Amino acid sequence: MGALVPLVLVLVVTGGSGAHRDTLACTQGLACRLLDPDVLCGMEPQGPNRGLALSRLRLEPALRCTGPVACSPCLEARLRLTVPRSTAAPRIPAAGHGGDAGRGAPEHVDASAQHNASGVLLLAGHTYASSRCVAVEVWAPIGTALPGRTLGWVTFRCFEAPLGSELRVTAYTPAHGHRRLSQQQRVPDCSWPVAQSAVPQCQAPRLQVSPGPKEVVIEVQGAMPGHSYTLRLYHNQSHGTGGPGRVVTVQSSNVSYSLPAEEVLPCLCLQVWLETQDPLRATLCPFSHDPKAWQRLWARSRLVLHAEAQALTCSLSSPCDLPAELIPCWQPAPTGPCQALPSLRHPAMGQGSQELGGLQPHPNLCVQVWSHGQVRLSQCLRDRALPGRPDDILLLERHGNASLCALERGACTPLASFTSAGLGQPGLLEEELRRDVATGQCRQIWHHENSTVVTLWACPIHKYLRARWVLAWMGVLLGAACLLLLLLLKKEDIKGWLKSLRTDYSSEAPLRGRRALLVHAVEPVAERAACALLAALRPLGLAVAAAPGGGSGAAAWGPLPWLHAQHHRALRGGDTIIILLSPAAVAAAHQWDADPSPGDVPTTAPCEAFAAALSCAVPALAAGSGHYVVARLEALVPAVPSVLQAAPAFALPSETRGFLRALAAPRWRGRWLEPYVAAVAEGLRRAVGE
Repeated sequence: MGALVPLVLVLVVTGGSGAHRDTLACTQGLACRLLDPDVLCGMEPQGPNRGLALSRLRLEPALRCTGPVACSPCLEARLRLTVPRSTAAPRIPAAGHGGDAGRGAPEHVDASAQHNASGVLLLAGHTYASSRCVAVEVWAPIGTALPGRTLGWVTFRCFEAPLGSELRVTAYTPAHGHRRLSQQQRVPDCSWPVAQSAVPQCQAPRLQVSPGPKEVVIEVQGAMPGHSYTLRLYHNQSHGTGGPGRVVTVQSSNVSYSLPAEEVLPCLCLQVWLETQDPLRATLCPFSHDPKAWQRLWARSRLVLHAEAQALTCSLSSPCDLPAELIPCWQPAPTGPCQALPSLRHPAMGQGSQELGGLQPHPNLCVQVWSHGQVRLSQCLRDRALPGRPDDILLLERHGNASLCALERGACTPLASFTSAGLGQPGLLEEELRRDVATGQCRQIWHHENSTVVTLWACPIHKYLRARWVLAWMGVLLGAACLLLLLLLKKEDIKGWLKSLRTDYSSEAPLRGRRALLVHAVEPVAERAACALLAALRPLGLAVAAAPGGGSGAAAWGPLPWLHAQHHRALRGGDTIIILLSPAAVAAAHQWDADPSPGDVPTTAPCEAFAAALSCAVPALAAGSGHYVVARLEALVPAVPSVLQAAPAFALPSETRGFLRALAAPRWRGRWLEPYVAAVAEGLRRAVGE
């Protein structure tokens, strides 16, 4: 057999790996071998190519595997070789010297070589990322084959590329003028059934969610041990996604991740994938129908109104997209119903400011967020300084001024039937309101952008309310004048009625039902004065408790606890507390007010009842609480101590009238005190004189 010229096949492929495990196969009748699995592209070996032609290039998907489930996708290139249409006897170089060896060979060669063909054939593949070139040597016997006859197929396996990427392969020979074959094909992705069970990128694990009262457990099932997976939590929103991610190195078939329950929202989605190039991702959004997740979402959502100069706008902020509507409404009273405005429903558009159809701001306007038939959020303009008044009424105008109606209680009431609080009978203000709309005294808060079919007017009615209040007051004054005239006409009867009334009042104790606490020092003159006061005040109906004293109560409690209890009761019940000043009481007050030095010895025992009473009364006087009256025995006490000067003080018996008025205030007025003044003063004179 004659010498064969080698045919070099060069393959250029983007994305090829560094460690190649390629295979080369030829059909029966052809001989081929892989010269170099990684030739520098553009530096392919040269050589003659006579007697061979490229007729077809075919690319087919394949897998390159290093294990049962450790395969990578690739493309297999198959090239068909034929006898050229016009062939000449090839010049056969010396065997084993490559393509350049035959250029200087003699023309007389072995006749058997005329029936074999060989040459340099190049195959190049291109993608957007990288290139790979492979050199293949091929020998093809021609014999007596006719031009165009198929010599056989050369199959190279294979060219790796990322899942789903595009790969272009071009086959050609280095000789000028020869035909080039080119074909582009996509590398299979995980939708290829063969790849789903063999390519690790296509074997996505499963996600299982187990909700609990305080946390949600996310379990990754079906993961391959020893591989790294990424578990991502994000909020699926129309304006973007975001959320934390976590890389988990799986050492067993299952791995768990705990999420606090307060972070679970309806748009929370989970995604897990293998840490490799272009992996298949498993996605799950399990909380879209969770009622508690929706409650958390509405609790975190906020509606803010912006009363701009041109129109009213709002912004609805929420971690998730809200299937809701924004409905402006009219609410005259803070606790009353909110009347939805017609033709002003707007779907919630997500984050950012949203216009409300050119609606003008007014204090009675509110915006409600409705979802699934319920009001989820509401915001009003009531507390803002805006043109308009809370008592304005809202009128709807259709087809001109002739069809005005008032929006109230979920309906639009014609002005002929409209009435409101303080406006009298229905239809009373129909003409006035029509005139206000026509003359521009009503404020237009909305009209349809493309037509004048519907217009909303806010009309003031406070002027009409004020006019009717004036009429009502005039009626009241007129009635009072008539009553006064009637009384004057029956003056004698009125005088008799007043006399009988005065007699009735004077027949009973004037201070009946009132109570007082009398505090005095423990000395004879003070005790005699206290007894005289108790006896003189008893006819007035005043119930007086004296301290010290108390009878069985003080004996059971002890003097100091009983005094504190009586003082607390008097303060709580609004009773009068009388402080009777005698010489011993004044000494105790000065001792209480003084700032003793360490060497001084107090002359009054700390547990004495009057000193304890001062400890209760002085702070109350400083705070301005309680009803205190100070009574000093003028023959023995010249002045009131400074600690008690905040209370009204009276010198007895000369100021007995003022003392009794202070006890009776503010209940009684007039001259009813005169019969009692002399009795109280005389009793005190006797007590001090003894």
